[in-house]
Amino acid sequence: MIIGVILILVVIIILLMVYNMSIHKKINNFNSLNQKVTNLNILQDFMDTISQNASVDEKIEQINNIIIERYQFKYSTIVIYDGTKYVVKASNVDQKHWDALSSLSDLEEQQVFKESIETSIPKYITVEKEGDRLPYQKMEFARAKSALFFPLYVDNVYIGYWLLEGGQPHEFDSIDTTILEVIRNNIVSILKTVENQRIIESIVRDDKYSTLKTAEYLYGEGKKTIDLYTTSTVCMFRIINIEEINEDISRKTGDAVITRVCEVIKANLANQYIFVRYMGPKFAIVFSGIEKSSAFSFIEQMKENVEALEIEPVDVEFEDDEDVVAKPKINVIISTYYKGTALEGVLKKQEEYLDHADKEESKITEL
Repeated sequence: MIIGVILILVVIIILLMVYNMSIHKKINNFNSLNQKVTNLNILQDFMDTISQNASVDEKIEQINNIIIERYQFKYSTIVIYDGTKYVVKASNVDQKHWDALSSLSDLEEQQVFKESIETSIPKYITVEKEGDRLPYQKMEFARAKSALFFPLYVDNVYIGYWLLEGGQPHEFDSIDTTILEVIRNNIVSILKTVENQRIIESIVRDDKYSTLKTAEYLYGEGKKTIDLYTTSTVCMFRIINIEEINEDISRKTGDAVITRVCEVIKANLANQYIFVRYMGPKFAIVFSGIEKSSAFSFIEQMKENVEALEIEPVDVEFEDDEDVVAKPKINVIISTYYKGTALEGVLKKQEEYLDHADKEESKITEL
C-alpha cells in the first residue's frame, strides 16, 4: 500500500517537473518572441526617424531617445568623430559631463577602452562598491557605477562609440549583449544612411553676389519648410543675357545684375518661400504650399520688375555719347512639387528645359 502511494507520488512529481519544464520553455519562447517584436518595433521607429524632415543631429538624438525609452537605460550617449574631434551627438547625461564623455577615445588617457576599439568587442566595466568610480570619470562620483562601451565602425573605419551607463554597481551583469549588438548595428546603419544628408548639410554656402543659399539648401534645411505642405510650386528662371552683359559691358556689371535681380525678388518674397542660386545664371524659388495658379501672378510681376531694371556699368567707361546700361532678361518655368516625391527630379527637368530652350526665349512656361 505504502509502496503504491510512493509510486503515485513519484509519478506526480515527474509529471509536475515535465509540466514545469514545458511552461518554462513556453515562457522563454514567449520572451524571445516578445523581444523580437520589441526589436522590430525599434527598428521601425529607427526607419521612421530616418524618413523625417530633420537634421542629421536631430535624427541621431531621436534615435538615442528611442533607445532610452524602450530599454529603460539610465544613460545613453552617442559620440561621433566630426573630422577633427569626437563630439557628443546625443546624450541624456548633463551637458557639464560631455567633455569627459567625448574623450573616451583618447587612448593615452583611457586605456580601459583601447582593446575594445581595436577589436570591436564591447567593453563592460563596473565598480565594486558605492565609494568607487569608473576609470574614465574625473570630476563625477555618484552619476554612473556601471558602463558598457560599444565602438562604432562604418566600412571597418572607427567613427565613434555608443556608451551605456547605469547607476548601480554590476547593473549590466546579466544583460543580453546580443540584443545590444543588434541596436549597435542599427545605430551604424542609421549613421550610414544619413551620411549623404550630412554631406549636403555641410556643403551649403551663401553665394557671394546673390547672397542666397546654394542649391543644396533645398534638400536639407529648406525641405523642412517645403514639406510642411502637401503641394508647392517650384519656379526656376535663368538670366538669359548674363553672358552678353559680361562680354559687352563687364564681368563686374554682370555680378551687379545678379545682386540687383535677387534684391528685387527677395524684397517681395514671404518667409516660407525658399529662394536659392541654383547654378550659374539659374535660380530657383519654391513657393511652399502655393498652387501654380496662385503663384503665377506673382511670377508675372516678378518678371516684369526684373526686366524693368537698368544697372549702370561697373569698372568700365564708354564714349560720352554712349548711353549703356545692363537690362536683364529672364526665361521662367514653373512646376508643381508633391510632398514625398523627388524634388531634385522636378528641378532637373526644369534645368534641362531652360538649358535647351532657344537662347532668346523669355517667357513663363508651365511644365
